[in-house]
Amino acid sequence: MTAITPKEISTAPSFCEGIQYFGESIPGFETYGKIPVVKSGDSAIASSSDPAAVFQTLLAADALRYLTLQITGSKASGHPGGFASQAEAYASLVMLGHKNIITEVGHHAPGFYSAMFLDRSLEDMGIQTVQQLRDRFREKHGLLGHLSGYIPGILAPAGPLGQGQHFAMAAALLHKDKLFPFTVGDGGLGEPYIMSSMAHFHTAFPSATNFLPVLVWNGYSQEHHSMVSLKTNEQMIEYWRGNGFEEVVLVDAKDFDDANQSGDYVDSTAFSFEKRLAFTQAVLSGVDKAARSALGGKLTAFIIKQLKGAGVHARGAKSHNLYPKDTLDAPHIVSALKERALPVEAWELVRTNCEHAGGGPAAKTVVTEFEYPLPDLGELPLEEYAVGGDAKVSTTAMGQLVAKVGQVDGNFLVTNADGNEASGIGNINQALKIIHPTTDDLYNQTPNGQVYEPLSEDACAGLAVGLSLMGARTLWCSYESFAINGLPIWQTVTQAMAELRRPTPSTITLFTAGALEQGRNGWTHQRPEIEAYFASMMRNGNVFPVFPTDANSIQVCYDWALTTKNKGIVITASKSPLPIRTTFEQTRQGLLDGAIVLHETSGKKKVVFAVIGDMTLIPVFEAAAALEQEGIGVKIVSVINPRRLYRLGDTAWDTCSEPDGDFVSDEKFAELFDGDGLIGVTGGASAMLEPIMLRSTSKRDTFAWKRGETTASAGELMAFNGLTVEALKKRGLELVG
Repeated sequence: MTAITPKEISTAPSFCEGIQYFGESIPGFETYGKIPVVKSGDSAIASSSDPAAVFQTLLAADALRYLTLQITGSKASGHPGGFASQAEAYASLVMLGHKNIITEVGHHAPGFYSAMFLDRSLEDMGIQTVQQLRDRFREKHGLLGHLSGYIPGILAPAGPLGQGQHFAMAAALLHKDKLFPFTVGDGGLGEPYIMSSMAHFHTAFPSATNFLPVLVWNGYSQEHHSMVSLKTNEQMIEYWRGNGFEEVVLVDAKDFDDANQSGDYVDSTAFSFEKRLAFTQAVLSGVDKAARSALGGKLTAFIIKQLKGAGVHARGAKSHNLYPKDTLDAPHIVSALKERALPVEAWELVRTNCEHAGGGPAAKTVVTEFEYPLPDLGELPLEEYAVGGDAKVSTTAMGQLVAKVGQVDGNFLVTNADGNEASGIGNINQALKIIHPTTDDLYNQTPNGQVYEPLSEDACAGLAVGLSLMGARTLWCSYESFAINGLPIWQTVTQAMAELRRPTPSTITLFTAGALEQGRNGWTHQRPEIEAYFASMMRNGNVFPVFPTDANSIQVCYDWALTTKNKGIVITASKSPLPIRTTFEQTRQGLLDGAIVLHETSGKKKVVFAVIGDMTLIPVFEAAAALEQEGIGVKIVSVINPRRLYRLGDTAWDTCSEPDGDFVSDEKFAELFDGDGLIGVTGGASAMLEPIMLRSTSKRDTFAWKRGETTASAGELMAFNGLTVEALKKRGLELVG
């Protein structure tokens, strides 16, 4: 195609400012391009077989390719190749009125930004021209290198692979009348949980088929061939069918190639224009068929097979990303842009169609642009136990409240990798029932339950946090030792929540059976390093690990967590019966101040114990009694909400959506922790004690987890890690001696 520069164009609309090259007339434009096929007031094309619709879908695909390459080239950085290989599929979804599009692939970001520009969504963040689109790519408060909830019209974050399907499935559960396509690359298809998570979801929710995987089968990963590049079309179809997909629609560009390209993967932009239209027709019709199938109750996948980098600056894995040499002045970039250049009238046509499709810009229409309506929970039935009374299981006390939430909120979902009863929360299963195709009262199973129990922490965390991101209430339960396998998507979502432009329920977790309770099961079940992960995430500003002191405390902590928005709330508690040490009011104060004083005596010197966790209080109270016999005063402080104990400038709270800037004053901190010696004690990672150790000016030390070992009791395991009465007493005397 011959290209001309903007200087030769005087009629271009203002949004085209920044486009470097325009094309001359396109064959057939006078016949098929004069009138937009998505008319004002409509939300989609009338027919996928309409020649004008096919023609204009092809123009949209090329517009997406051009913008994707131009904005990445403007910074000589970013990833154009993967998105380019499926541009016809994305354009088809839009022309068919489907804009609730999610991606598995963070590297598709520049393509998604191009789509949001074309339908005018980015005007909500002040991006009105292509020049502004270029300027704000990969800039702070602009268009980040990977997708973010900060961007208008973007439904979910994308970056780590193996996550996109969770967001699509969660949205499908909440909005059963809408289609939620998500693109997944063949390079990322090998991530271990994608297929298994969809299989379990479909078994649990067989009627929720309104999510549509769109496999971008382009033969390459980031730097090499994809591991499925040698599969035949038949093998790929059988792979999806073998994983439960009833309908698999595959369109292979090779079937339309009239340019004699070698290999199984070809570039449709090298075809004759007639064959390009034929390929686009097949994609448009195939997407239409797949969308109708998914909305009609069949688990469906759509596969577009086309060479990676189709229509941009390079092909194969070499098209994946740009390097410093790949500037807009580089000859190969210039050549690619000129090849994809569209005439002015085509840009106007494409933008009109994109704006009308789906009922308006994505920023005004997709489901995540609106706060999801939630039923009022009212007052939860908290039950306050007498301090000093019978020992109680904290998790069981919380389970009673969880049951009530589920009974009030029909969309509420609890996830656990088949272990609620083992965590002391069998009462949740009894009240809300496990979702299972086999009805069995003995195991609290029914197809219509609210407890989702795949044997995969990724699937548990993924659906729970996906639903929270989409606006619903959830609870992810796990053993502390196993939860780390589901943590990546939890982290992705909490970071996304920090950037969202709307409030959504916090992601709430309950981690039970901490390492100290798992001695008999061996070191494989003792992995408290997850607490170090949460400790570091506290610095984000919207992550709150909380450590209830007892069965009273956990109820107040959960009640508080349900009132929060856009945060990650991590509740860690034991499943063993433990003493009742606090009142409700004490924990309410502890959530505000970060900690509460449980015990204090005077003496010639004072040792302060700052204790994280409930079971760790047992040796501390014994050590306190031993020190008091030596005439040493002791203060035992239960640290409930360590995030409050940081200083105002220690976390990024002020950059978060729904910011929480409450931190204890220096005076309150001193009231809690000042003494002649301070000992931080935790059964987990010492990093959780950081806010206390940062601010304290006392002589101080820490007692914390070292590593797991097979033991017969919690006490023996604590002893292995140095958490003994004798050691605590000895160090206390040394600090104040």
